[in-house]
Amino acid sequence: MPERARSFGAVAATYARYRPGYPAAALEWALAPAPGGEVLDLGAGTGKVTEALLRRPGVRVTAVDPDAAMLAQFRADFPTVDAHEGTAERIPLPDAVVDAVVVGTAWHWFDRARAEPEIARVLRPGGVLVVLWNGDDDTVEWVRGYHRALHPEEQAPIGTTISAAQPSDPAFGAAETRRFANPVPTTIDGFVETISTHSWALIAEPHERDASLARMRDYLLARPETSPGAFTLPMVTDVVRTLRR
Repeated sequence: MPERARSFGAVAATYARYRPGYPAAALEWALAPAPGGEVLDLGAGTGKVTEALLRRPGVRVTAVDPDAAMLAQFRADFPTVDAHEGTAERIPLPDAVVDAVVVGTAWHWFDRARAEPEIARVLRPGGVLVVLWNGDDDTVEWVRGYHRALHPEEQAPIGTTISAAQPSDPAFGAAETRRFANPVPTTIDGFVETISTHSWALIAEPHERDASLARMRDYLLARPETSPGAFTLPMVTDVVRTLRR
């Protein structure tokens, strides 16, 4: 797991360009209970959550990520945001300094037994913890098909589920969940680049990765929904929010 968690820095620029962002409606709902505008983007990567947060009036963002290369890309794209190298298990901030902690597609990398008390430490009482992640809408038949083309062995990907995302530390109250549509305009080439930034691809043997991506490209070229080259990928954003007691 640590190898996969720390694999993204090698493709930081590609990650920043091709990975999807988060819909405004998801952040609007997620942060509605927050008592103020100080927000920590934890596991910030290249700033996909920060990009959405900065569109909200009155929000002041601090970012933390363990990967120096991802942070370098973050700082290049968001030079006015205070960004620190650190982990969810050891957040480099004082006690009770933020009104919300937002974790975008990174919760599954955390050591939850250590991370949840740390998040509670930096949150003010009444503050909100938000866990959100993007995923494909697998109710769509051709989307399920591309997954089969990419992984014919049907190995389950590393990721997050609603039930697994709910914090168990007693510092947090009951969790609420919501799903939001997040359609992403893309192209076959752009989508292949996106998939190439997934952790399984970054640690795979090059010939295995290339073969998987080639199968997916062939599949997309053959499907009427995607064969023109440009299409909209039906994604969803799942959100879990819970309050600091």
